Amino acid sequence: MMPAPLVSVIIPTYNRADVVGEAINSVLAQTCRDFELIVVDDGSEDGTAAILAHYQDRIRIIRQARRQGVSTSRNTGARQAGGEWLAFLDSDDLWLPRKLEVQLAFIGAHRGVDICQTEEVWLRRGVRVNPGRRHRKRGGSIFLPSLELCLVSPSAVMLRRQVFWQVGGFDETLPACEDYDLWLRLAWRVDVNLIPEPLVVKRGGRPDQLSRQWGLDRFRVQALLKLMGDADLPEHYRTRVRDTLTAKATVYAQGCARRGKSAEADYYYRLAEWAREAAVNTPSTPFGLTGEEWEPCSSHAHCGRQSQRFEPGGG
Repeated sequence: MMPAPLVSVIIPTYNRADVVGEAINSVLAQTCRDFELIVVDDGSEDGTAAILAHYQDRIRIIRQARRQGVSTSRNTGARQAGGEWLAFLDSDDLWLPRKLEVQLAFIGAHRGVDICQTEEVWLRRGVRVNPGRRHRKRGGSIFLPSLELCLVSPSAVMLRRQVFWQVGGFDETLPACEDYDLWLRLAWRVDVNLIPEPLVVKRGGRPDQLSRQWGLDRFRVQALLKLMGDADLPEHYRTRVRDTLTAKATVYAQGCARRGKSAEADYYYRLAEWAREAAVNTPSTPFGLTGEEWEPCSSHAHCGRQSQRFEPGGG
């Protein structure tokens, strides 16, 4: 029997035959060789399967018969992973050759690391751009700044597999902002270490990228409601979550109103008012809604709820 790899690399992909081969090649070119590469094809309908077939002797391929979303794809790969550490790569991004080597060296040199990420090079339509100041990555305790926007990139991160599952993995009910949701659930529990070396090429500007679409704040609101209902969240954090929830629900309601979505606008205005007046220990179900009216997270099997006692790693 082959020994388990130290790192399991997971690439989810859907209809990206034009770029997924480049992502795979960037992993196979790593100077560190103690890894397995798992590619999860989320029901692609283009030529992705043919591209993956060229690599079948060097990677593990999981094919989902129908599209289930990036959260399910990443979780599917993580369930099949044998490594102590997980590293994710979006299929339109690239790693520089020393990415895994540098992260493992950092982990070996610092006790108690559960998660670390590297800096990135940003490309938009092939042209290098500098991230705005608000997008600059931070290291250490990043929970509070992460409430406003996502400050961890899936393609840049490496984290303990045990820690990933202790917080429940990616929330499979979220079609977008699943990374924002996961990193918040992690960041109030453990530090997120930053390696200030750009080892990832993050490529933006594609029309199929969800981050380009309006209305994503409703999924961030859902993530914040889950945090409000987490009994283990410290009260000083819960207060900040409530304030952020109020602000995001209000902004989203205003956007709905401008677009003529009056019923949705009314709902989020009422949600913002509920959050504004809620005590810090108020449950996550707003203003008495139950059942199908509000189900921010209805299944432990597909939800990012903490499923075990959280025990940060050591060593």
